[in-house]
Amino acid sequence: MKFLDVQHPFFRPMWRRVAIVAVCLGWAAVELASGAVFWAILFGALGLYCAHQFFIAFDPTEDPRGGQG
Repeated sequence: MKFLDVQHPFFRPMWRRVAIVAVCLGWAAVELASGAVFWAILFGALGLYCAHQFFIAFDPTEDPRGGQG
């Protein structure tokens, strides 16, 4: 079991993937505006990681269980 399994079927709908990336990057902007650089970097990195995993490396047709039913 992974800590953050971005290939989970929960993330198949596009609106969920967009919302998660937007919330992470938006919260990073809020933290940066308030002067909390550490938290801004943390949430910014999480948002960028999710953006890469959800829009570049994500395959919504792939069965995350490896084809086992």
